[in-house]
Amino acid sequence: MVPSIPPIPEIPDTDPMGLPRFGAPVPTTGRFIVVFADGADARAMLASTAGLNNVADSRDFAAQAVDFGRTSGSDAVWFDKLGVAVVSAEPSQVGALRTAEAGDAAIVSVSPELIHHVLTGPGYVQGYRDGVNDLAGRLGATDHAADQAAAAPPKPPYADNAQFTWGLQATGAATSPQSGAGIKVAVLDTGFDVDHPDFVGRTVTTESFVAGETVQDGHGHGTHCIGTSCGSKSPATGPRYGVAYGAEIFAGKVLGDNGSGSDGGIIAGINWAIENGCHIISMSLGADVASVHPPYTVVGKRALDAGTLIVAAAGNNADRRVGKFGFVGTPANSPYIMAVGALDQNLEMAFFSARTLPDVQGGQVDIAGPGFQVYSSWPMPTRYKTISGTSMATPHVAGIAALWAELTGFRGRDLWATLAQDSQRLLQPSVDVGGGLALAPQ
Repeated sequence: MVPSIPPIPEIPDTDPMGLPRFGAPVPTTGRFIVVFADGADARAMLASTAGLNNVADSRDFAAQAVDFGRTSGSDAVWFDKLGVAVVSAEPSQVGALRTAEAGDAAIVSVSPELIHHVLTGPGYVQGYRDGVNDLAGRLGATDHAADQAAAAPPKPPYADNAQFTWGLQATGAATSPQSGAGIKVAVLDTGFDVDHPDFVGRTVTTESFVAGETVQDGHGHGTHCIGTSCGSKSPATGPRYGVAYGAEIFAGKVLGDNGSGSDGGIIAGINWAIENGCHIISMSLGADVASVHPPYTVVGKRALDAGTLIVAAAGNNADRRVGKFGFVGTPANSPYIMAVGALDQNLEMAFFSARTLPDVQGGQVDIAGPGFQVYSSWPMPTRYKTISGTSMATPHVAGIAALWAELTGFRGRDLWATLAQDSQRLLQPSVDVGGGLALAPQ
């Protein structure tokens, strides 16, 4: 159930548990995200309050796809669908905006612009090795070759086979009669390999919100996430790895080829996706900030109001092998964005998957998906790769949301409720898995 909107909290530099909030551990750009109340005249407020007159408007770009290469000289960039502006301002101007925030209901919040990163497990190769070592340790394995030969570990309940990846089997996507046809899924990430042979003939709309970079994926993470959420029904080689193979794909590049990007690019991507009528937005990205980042409280709510469900990776800042459970970072900890935790092939928590913090309103894990050793598409010539992370769990949930959206016609809050109600309950506590494993309609 989606809660009613809470007050946006004050965000201190640190919290009583010593977890990073704002300050040195949290990279920022020097710009600010200003959220305006519904119906506020943002241009007039920016001009009268802080003398910011040169404002670029998302409505001046086709399909509201803002080209940041053309806005570099602007004082602010205004995103019409969301009621949010990214502002470049002097300290005195920021002070004026903060004063207005305190005394004028037209300005909801003024927050530093954060830097976000892809949320893949702790190193592609390291994550695999550590996971194997963790499994071996839990099974009582030793370094003695004789002992290893005498007691081979049992096979997990799910494993990739010639037909389907383990994630498609576990979630029931492999046997679902739905394909996601008629549903638009936006994946905001590092872009997409537009020449990948598994996507020939698919309807793919692409846009880059990273200045100086095309949508072509020079990292790999975005192509992998798009593959999981919307990959081909019949790839030329290997098992099927895509959930909503009939969905229309919107690939928004909001993270650069180095795997990082800012609030401004992410908000631009969300604004573009809503303008284009996307039903689901998948974001496998985040920053390790324990408090709810105010812009995403409003952005998530306004997306739901528009009929768009945003799902985001909970985060990989845990190490459960040594008793560290981490916390859900931003933007997933917004109460209006569905936070996704990661499961392994035994439907147990992946060791890196973040846990709900009890003292953060809205900062809970809402649902879980397959996120360990996930096989999917990768930019050519590699073509396919197996990696881990809450990043990999998130597009599973996004694809399953598309299947439910096709079947039921539900959007926004109704789609959220359906995913939660039809999930598979697990033995893990709800602080780790929320409502449980996301399940596809059968």
